[in-house]
Amino acid sequence: MESPAVLYEKEGNVARITLNRPDVFNAFNDDQSYQLQDALKQAAKDDEVRVLVLTGAGKAFCSGQDLKAIAGSKNRSLSESLYKRYNPIIRAMREMPKPIIGRINGVAAGAGASLALACDFIVAAEHVSLIEVFVNVGLVPDSGSSYFLPKAISPARAFEMCTMAQKVTAQQALEWGLINRVVSAELLDEEVAKAADYYAKAPTLAIGMIKKMLNKATHSDLETMLQYEAYCQEIAGRSEDYREGVTAFNEKRKPEFKGK
Repeated sequence: MESPAVLYEKEGNVARITLNRPDVFNAFNDDQSYQLQDALKQAAKDDEVRVLVLTGAGKAFCSGQDLKAIAGSKNRSLSESLYKRYNPIIRAMREMPKPIIGRINGVAAGAGASLALACDFIVAAEHVSLIEVFVNVGLVPDSGSSYFLPKAISPARAFEMCTMAQKVTAQQALEWGLINRVVSAELLDEEVAKAADYYAKAPTLAIGMIKKMLNKATHSDLETMLQYEAYCQEIAGRSEDYREGVTAFNEKRKPEFKGK
């Protein structure tokens, strides 16, 4: 029986989604893209899940589209592939009302780099590289890379990454502000667990709204954001977590947030 292309596991308040095609460095075929969509929907609907960890099986995070899988396709529409397969994944990640930790255990290339950049908190092993490889086959960046890169780094560096297809090391990505943490491969799981434990106990409702606010801020003016902050703050101020936070502060103890 063929192994699933995406593994979904849950432990406590933490869901772990693993791309599971290690023999091709977790390159996307149709099945993997649709299974990832399903896994993200499952995590979004599960109220017990307060943080996700996204990673790859084996030596790679994700090497992008499996070009061998589409080698025999004639007149394949790449835009249709984006509309049906990749765009729903990126949209689901950015609209997820819970933090997503990218556990980048190996190379993230092409759509795999886009997938990494769509995470909220990114922890990479020091040997990892990110590479925008689209130009090597005469294509343009997709799956959100053209959106994420110029907002995270300078336009000049974004242009260089997209047009020269050079590897960006984990250390470079950290210095440029593309990722949050770089650790040795031996410490990767420990560092990811540390972040997952923090977010699993954090005020999830507030963090989900913070994520929406930061997304909205990329295409809004100050007045719009001042109004949106007031709207979100009203919701947060009526939450159980807010009441617990204030009570814990007054009682001089650590709050026990429930995520609602």
